[in-house]
Amino acid sequence: MNFDALASPGFGSARFLLVEYLPTYAAGLAVLILVWAGAPGRLDFGQAWHTAGHLAIGELLLLALAMTLLAFLGHPLQLALLRILEGGWPLRRAADLSRRRQASRRARLAADEELPPGELTEAQIQAAGQAGTRLRRLFPPTAVLRPTALGNVLAATEISAGEPYGLDTVVTWPRLYPLLPADTRRIVDDRRDSMDAAARLAVTMTATTLVTAGLLSVSGWWLMLALIPLVVARVSYIGAVHAAVAYGESLRSAVDLHRFALSEALRMPLPADLAEERLLNTRLSELWRQGVPMPETAYEHPPEGTKRSG
Repeated sequence: MNFDALASPGFGSARFLLVEYLPTYAAGLAVLILVWAGAPGRLDFGQAWHTAGHLAIGELLLLALAMTLLAFLGHPLQLALLRILEGGWPLRRAADLSRRRQASRRARLAADEELPPGELTEAQIQAAGQAGTRLRRLFPPTAVLRPTALGNVLAATEISAGEPYGLDTVVTWPRLYPLLPADTRRIVDDRRDSMDAAARLAVTMTATTLVTAGLLSVSGWWLMLALIPLVVARVSYIGAVHAAVAYGESLRSAVDLHRFALSEALRMPLPADLAEERLLNTRLSELWRQGVPMPETAYEHPPEGTKRSG
């Protein structure tokens, strides 16, 4: 995904707590418990409890500092981790195989959207409509299909949010986002935070699975404990996909309701109809994306102390 919410939360913000701290602390605590229990080797969770209960204040502070440092170090990697979950894999063959699976899912939804010939029932019409809605929310056009469900949801948002108005959402969103009303921005940010938190937890728990499997490789049936973070990772990924759908809906709504704020901020004349709006937005998108100069346009400056609504 090439566009993001532009809020810049500090390290003490609720977003940082949700996206960075909690997954890092959960993974760190899981690994520490195994080490305190004797991994690699024979496990004794009573020993782990005893060790945890007898930590000195200084040791607890040192552990907290180490976890916080790991969270800080992971903060710049959030977008890179999200790209991986979107399907930015170095192994092309695996990506192609996964993309074919996604194409098959998309084809099934497209088939469900088609209405059968003959007299139709209300249930058939509703089912086709629901399939069409899911198709547009979950998948982009086949030409830009991604290898993962999360990547396809975000690509669908990327393409469809501004398309009805001639806007390239990728280059438009960083300019529109600062102009959104506080309530709208809060909704968009909350849904983006939910998606990022679930995505980070999925990646962190996948890494925890690998570390756990390594620690328990000589511990017999205790190796099955590695399934716990693996299940958490899978559930978190599914949650990230659902959160991405909600985030996409909020972003589309923001574009639908507040796109004219761009014209006001740029002092461009408000378009008279949809055709004029598409022409203006196409030219703006080409300017922002490729540096294509726009035709000379007279600016419209509102009178002092007034505010245009759009």
